[in-house]
Amino acid sequence: MLQQTQVATVIPYFYKFTKKYKNLESLANSKEKSILKLWEGLGYYRRARNLLATSKILVNKYNSKLPKNVDEIKNLPGIGDYTSNVLIALIYNRPTLALDGNVKRVISRLINTNLDKIDFKLFIKLNKKNIFNTERNSDLVEALMEFGALICNPKTPKCNVCPIKKKCDFFNSTKKIKHLKRTMIQKNINILCYLSKEGKIALTKKNNLGFLNTFNLPQIENAKNKKKLKNWKLLSKYKNSISNKKLNINLYYKFSKNIPLDYSWYSIKKNKDFMPSFTKKIFKQVSVLF
Repeated sequence: MLQQTQVATVIPYFYKFTKKYKNLESLANSKEKSILKLWEGLGYYRRARNLLATSKILVNKYNSKLPKNVDEIKNLPGIGDYTSNVLIALIYNRPTLALDGNVKRVISRLINTNLDKIDFKLFIKLNKKNIFNTERNSDLVEALMEFGALICNPKTPKCNVCPIKKKCDFFNSTKKIKHLKRTMIQKNINILCYLSKEGKIALTKKNNLGFLNTFNLPQIENAKNKKKLKNWKLLSKYKNSISNKKLNINLYYKFSKNIPLDYSWYSIKKNKDFMPSFTKKIFKQVSVLF
């Protein structure tokens, strides 16, 4: 859940999730639909599907235990270099670091060098005697991530209370490095909703958006394409953000009995299927027409 999502956002989802699925076996025996419903609003829904797939593999192949080899862990769905190192350190107390954005920033400031100029794996290899001079490797991994989030944070590092500032090149330098802000991509899109008089909306998976590709959505076009808007009515204009994308949305609709072949009708007010918040906002707005 914490991949690409802040702790404060995750906490209520985590408690609700672990209340329902108390162990690996109960998770592995659940249905994808149930998992996605609990995940609703968190985004990045592939994480939920990978979590379910991994739980099934661990139960069936590894007797409900996590493998003790990093390469084996990385073969599990949705687990890469970062997550595998977190797991093997926290669960088996192995001497390793999990290189998320927080930890990379701490290292970057310690040596006052821009992120894109650091070979982090080489840095760890060359400094392993100094880094792993503890038997509490699991605590070290967690502490570094927390330290980067709370003390050595991106915008206003709390150097005055930092316990390692005397050894920090960033703190002691007159020419401090600057951390680049995350680049947001602006997109202008038209959402075209086919509606029926019976309170239904036509949805499809045939949208090449680069996000939410596995979900049913209305027709979505680049806003520059104005030729198709002749018979459409503008309902509203609003903004939405997904990951690093800022979307400026024009929501259009028209009532129609006929829809394209790749579309299916869905009830707007009685739909019990899981849907991402992006789609919920669309449903909420078109529902005023009924």
